[in-house]
Amino acid sequence: MISKRLAKRTSGISSFHVMELLRRAKELEVLGRDVIHMEIGESDFASPQPVVDAGLKHIRTGEVKYTPAAGLPELREKIAGFYRQRYGVTVDPARIFVTPGASGAFLLALGATLNPGEEVLMADPCYPCNSNFVHLFDGSARTVPVDAGSRYQLTAELIRQHWTPATKGALIASPSNPTGTMITAQELKSAIEAVSDLGGCFYSDEIYHGLEYGEKASTALAYSQDVFVINSFSKYFGMTGWRVGWLVVPDEFVGAVEKLAQNIFISTPAHSQYAALAAFDEDTLKELERRRAEFAARRDFLYENLLRLGFVIPSKPEGAFYIYANCSRFSNDSFKFAQDFLEAEAVAITPGKDFGSHEAHHYLRFAYTVSIDRMAVAMQRLEKFINCKVK
Repeated sequence: MISKRLAKRTSGISSFHVMELLRRAKELEVLGRDVIHMEIGESDFASPQPVVDAGLKHIRTGEVKYTPAAGLPELREKIAGFYRQRYGVTVDPARIFVTPGASGAFLLALGATLNPGEEVLMADPCYPCNSNFVHLFDGSARTVPVDAGSRYQLTAELIRQHWTPATKGALIASPSNPTGTMITAQELKSAIEAVSDLGGCFYSDEIYHGLEYGEKASTALAYSQDVFVINSFSKYFGMTGWRVGWLVVPDEFVGAVEKLAQNIFISTPAHSQYAALAAFDEDTLKELERRRAEFAARRDFLYENLLRLGFVIPSKPEGAFYIYANCSRFSNDSFKFAQDFLEAEAVAITPGKDFGSHEAHHYLRFAYTVSIDRMAVAMQRLEKFINCKVK
């Protein structure tokens, strides 16, 4: 029985199915099983040492106080400089807000734009929290089935096709979770123009920028200043637990977003912001590029082995650290496949149903966030498991 005191909006927010698998994986570890974790989107690399040193240095001062709600001015300047250096794009630091992770950035962007009953277009499959953030503001996530034909990305054509009078905007994530695919620069430009023509808001999820293994990802800011760009120090910069992200907003939203930031979280943790300053140091960036090369090698190893074992991968990932593989040769229920694989061989992977409904029962997400040596063991266990299933 549903409590009358429970907010109705919570019923529209989905649970992470992978958390059930993670809970069971932890139980198996307590029982002495050697579990290989390929389910969670968190790198096995430690935070870069300059980042750790900067965070500790600030903590030792004892002056771990509130910062301005929009973030440390010097960090906002550093982020603006990063856009100049990496993308050749000029961004006014006044439009940059430092947030508690990318999640905080989404809360600000949607809180400043979305009215109850309005829709946001997004791809299916996509990262589930994006839909849930929309539901939190009593909006509706209008998910659009995508496939390898569009590299699992929304296109200008799909945006125009699915736009309704209730649509507020469109969200594109590139590189994407769970597919690791990227939208081309021209398609990104066309999508932004389509949303602009329709009078909506364009939200660009760029949290996996930096983790590309070929052509570099394009920022939406290269094509328009009238966009919302969400980014984070969690993925490329390896700072998940520090909880620092940022949001770039159009000029007209600066005042509204600042009010929301003041009221929702007052400020992002000060020590994490001082740590993030060191993320742009030359030594840090060199280390991050070394790690990016390692991720590329991991991607190639996992991709080749999954294909060898009979999985179908319609689009080779170009970024992030995931492979979204079709397992229909072995099962029509990817969630049960993931459960059974964990029990039998102690390898944790994510079922497709966490990322939407479009053919989700045929797909599994493998995160290459563990070493090649550990993945080699995981592939041996996977081969044993599927050989038993086929028999």
